[in-house]
Amino acid sequence: MPPEQATLSDIAARAGVSVSTVSKVLHARTDVAPATRERIARLLADHGYRPSRGAGVVDLVIGSLNSPWADALVTGAVEAGAEADCRIVIDSVPDSADILRHTLERIMARGSDGVLLVHQVPAPETRARLAAKRIPLVTIDPPAEPGAGVRSVGCTNWQGGLAATRHLIELGHRRIATLTGPLTIWSARARFDGYRAALLEAGLPVEEELIRNADFFAPDGRAGALALLDLPEPPTAVVAANDGQAFGVLQALAERRLRAPADMSVTGFDDTPVAAWAAPPLTTVAQPLEAMAATAFRMLRLHGEGGAAQPEQVELATTLTVRASTGPPPGR
Repeated sequence: MPPEQATLSDIAARAGVSVSTVSKVLHARTDVAPATRERIARLLADHGYRPSRGAGVVDLVIGSLNSPWADALVTGAVEAGAEADCRIVIDSVPDSADILRHTLERIMARGSDGVLLVHQVPAPETRARLAAKRIPLVTIDPPAEPGAGVRSVGCTNWQGGLAATRHLIELGHRRIATLTGPLTIWSARARFDGYRAALLEAGLPVEEELIRNADFFAPDGRAGALALLDLPEPPTAVVAANDGQAFGVLQALAERRLRAPADMSVTGFDDTPVAAWAAPPLTTVAQPLEAMAATAFRMLRLHGEGGAAQPEQVELATTLTVRASTGPPPGR
């Protein structure tokens, strides 16, 4: 890279486009408006990026691209691909088994050097067809515990839930609520189990009225927080299962003319870029999303080089990032 070490996220921000659009220009895709393509190409050249010479093609199959979480995964995969002179094709596929199957059939028909599949696992028969065509597959953040023969990259979700809850206990909180995320999802269950483990470790009760099931979005976090605030004795802290929920908790507090952390401490999970811009900046568990995507890409590349000796499941470490949304409970 040139003197200024710009990432693809930096270039996307300067060009006013998404990382996936930058990726298209980097890999010589034609579905970008000429003026936009020229602007991005200049920025890429200024920072030492060169168009791919087509040494390989890997498909990144992901759900909605409209989130900082997805943007980080795309960035990690694209930057790892650029280092290997490999083109990353991004397929946005909703959480539907039928649509996923059709997408993978299309990929198999045109050929690919590998598939990175985010938060989905194809049916066994589809995995068998991919294997027969020698197209390796690695899942990123799988929704269920992967079985034998399914290679995956995730993070230490249980440890993250434990660390966030321990942090609040160490600040003096004793009435700590949680928004669980959908408990059908493996990562959400692990984070919830980490929360429970921290309470039990500290000799604190796990109170059912302080446990609210909520989806991974701000409106769900807001609704869950309002219900907790309506309790006769509201909690002094909330452990949210992701940053989106945590932003919803902050919204609920503002609606009630309350503030974090003076009236209630709040933690999130992911450490997406917008977490540092929240009001107040959000204490959250940092999930290494870019590294997860890059690790998954490298696992694909190792497939033909003694791949059988490679680990099937890799978990990258989470870390707690403490910011201004947490503090001692009211009155302390």
